[in-house]
Amino acid sequence: MITLEAPRSLAGEANPWQTLGLSKAGLARFVNRARAAAGLKGEVHVLLANDTTLRRLNRQFRGKNEATDVLSFPAGDAGLGVAGDLAISLETAARQAARFGHSLRDEVRVLLLHGVLHLAGFDHEEDAGEMAAREAELRRELGMKTGLIARASGRVVRKRGQA
Repeated sequence: MITLEAPRSLAGEANPWQTLGLSKAGLARFVNRARAAAGLKGEVHVLLANDTTLRRLNRQFRGKNEATDVLSFPAGDAGLGVAGDLAISLETAARQAARFGHSLRDEVRVLLLHGVLHLAGFDHEEDAGEMAAREAELRRELGMKTGLIARASGRVVRKRGQA
């Protein structure tokens, strides 16, 4: 099961997902496919927010006073049927989508996959490339062109005309 929460800034919109160019059902299907591919059991709750919210969460939980694209919060007790929570900044995702020449939908999927892997116990800051390898494998399985770790390591082709 998945819970998706649209940004509060769109609370008055009749269909906030359409305003964003996203489909709640499509994102839910993708998270479920990513969860299954990663072997992750339990519910995933996803908050789609802005840079201000991600900065606050990053400061509060990681001691980093900066906005980020995705944060993962493993539940810690799988017995409750919850794998954890993901928070994604749509503002950062939109900038990254423009930078890498793809849609917001595709960028959110990149971030969701990355977050799901963190919920499954992977940590690219601590491992010796295991998460990068698994992300690459799941990208291929899920039909994705790029992933977060591959981009961070510079192994991705950027939009034409960009450094």
